[in-house]
Amino acid sequence: MTDAPATSGLTPYISIDGTKAALAFYEKAFAGQIIDVRDADGMEGKVIHSQIQINNAPLFISDFFPDYGYPAVAPAAFMLHLQVEDAQVWWDRAVAAGCTIKSPIKVEFWGDIYGQLTDPYGVVWTIGQSVKK
Repeated sequence: MTDAPATSGLTPYISIDGTKAALAFYEKAFAGQIIDVRDADGMEGKVIHSQIQINNAPLFISDFFPDYGYPAVAPAAFMLHLQVEDAQVWWDRAVAAGCTIKSPIKVEFWGDIYGQLTDPYGVVWTIGQSVKK
């Protein structure tokens, strides 16, 4: 795999305990395409950098490295949002893969279809679809 430039002006970069398993999960749950995985030298099973493309956008992921000042912490104070054309399809696939429902998908007060899920790694994902009036 090769390093690919980010395709958007802002690329989320998250750390997860178990990057390789998370990448496989994101392939299944969010139709992701793994672009790059770089193992950490001398640290079996640890990933220093990876890139997965989800919904035409890059997401960078690495493992935690407590020995180097990056301790494992639970994801907090952010969500990863997927704005899609068919929210129900994305929702059903993510739930079937193992995401848990945080806020059910429904038409919200602002008029869009929207819901929140939590993946097995503690990351909150939101799925939205604009509803044309």
